[in-house]
Amino acid sequence: MSESPADGLDIARLATTDADFEARLDDLLAWEGVSDAEVQQRVDEILAAVKQHGDAALVDYSNRLDRLSVESMAELTLGPDRLRQAYDSLPAIQRQALADAAERIRRYHEHQKPQSWQYTEEDGTVLGQQVTPLDRAGIYVPGGKAAYPSSVLMNALPAHVAGVGEIVMVVPTPDGVLNDLVLAAAHLAGVDHVFTIGGAQAVAALAYGTESVPRVDKIVGPGNIYVATAKRAVFGRVGIDMIAGPSEILVVSDGQTDPDWLAMDLFSQAEHDEDAQAILVSWDASHLDAVAESMARQLPTLEREEIVRASLAARGALIQCRDRDEALALINRIAPEHLELSVAEPESWVSGVRHAGAIFMGRYTAEALGDYCAGPNHVLPTSGTARFSSPLGVYDFQKRSSLIQCSAKGASSLGPTASVLARGESLTAHARSAEYRIRD
Repeated sequence: MSESPADGLDIARLATTDADFEARLDDLLAWEGVSDAEVQQRVDEILAAVKQHGDAALVDYSNRLDRLSVESMAELTLGPDRLRQAYDSLPAIQRQALADAAERIRRYHEHQKPQSWQYTEEDGTVLGQQVTPLDRAGIYVPGGKAAYPSSVLMNALPAHVAGVGEIVMVVPTPDGVLNDLVLAAAHLAGVDHVFTIGGAQAVAALAYGTESVPRVDKIVGPGNIYVATAKRAVFGRVGIDMIAGPSEILVVSDGQTDPDWLAMDLFSQAEHDEDAQAILVSWDASHLDAVAESMARQLPTLEREEIVRASLAARGALIQCRDRDEALALINRIAPEHLELSVAEPESWVSGVRHAGAIFMGRYTAEALGDYCAGPNHVLPTSGTARFSSPLGVYDFQKRSSLIQCSAKGASSLGPTASVLARGESLTAHARSAEYRIRD
């Protein structure tokens, strides 16, 4: 991939008019989140050990992998008093920020709550749908390279709003380091149980249950390749939200947004890790040059400069397209996790966007606001899965049961249809079961 004209910035520069554009775009977007055989084997061993040995296996793995020295699960369990203590110990400005974010996230997700419904047909048959929350949900919160209190809020609050009976949180604490912001967020979000365990062993504990960790119905939350592999392995025994890939942002600019703003928007995702992806699309070549210059100038000011440089060099891009229509086509081709429409009248674009996890509309709507406090969920589909997936929400913590109650007249009306179709499938008992209820 070619280097940008900006000195000191290694990022691909593409144009839709290039003969090899499609091939280069495919290479840029390629991401395989499937673990290799070695990781799969290791995860299988961990799952089997936790399933068989329960708490003892969790203690052993925590000591070995997180460099701890504990003797029982009691030392890896945090009660509500510890969560409250963490919240009370925060500086007032952090407590207020967490509380403000929690309130906005809660209020947004209240609007998502589906209602049970039913209707009665003329013959008295009642049909409908009953919505019920899960009994117990498991929240995985990363605790390796960085701590994410925002992930606690985004995962736990929708579960709480949905009416989940118990919320169980697991969070690794390498070297025994607890993060009070994470614990305070758990307090605010109504988490019931917190265990300081992580990795595939934490996923196994949530899926199978141990003497201390209750088995859950669904596991949500991001993690490393071991966590993702474990979630995939236990799917079916429990539900999962998704297999999350690296963070992504696609910014479309009409050339009128401050280049410094856009540079930092791109950095905001690139700084997550070396595999994150940041792409800018515009039909204004001079604007792309200006953003590239700003990126090169501002890069040395970042605390995570080396991570950002690696991300941009491996998976970043500045793409010149012909016009708005081609930009829309690129949006739907890429199906980004985060989409910024940094354009005039962004609302006129939205109906043309078929695939995006979250859409940030207008020059003032930084994606970072969505990460923390705008209200909508920041757990979003990645790696093109926005083509068929949605953000995490209240609906992920609820299930729907169909309601069917036939009157005598309704059974007589439906019976012949069911009988004909059942006999066409050679399912005689089905047919006769329906026929018995037909009145002359």
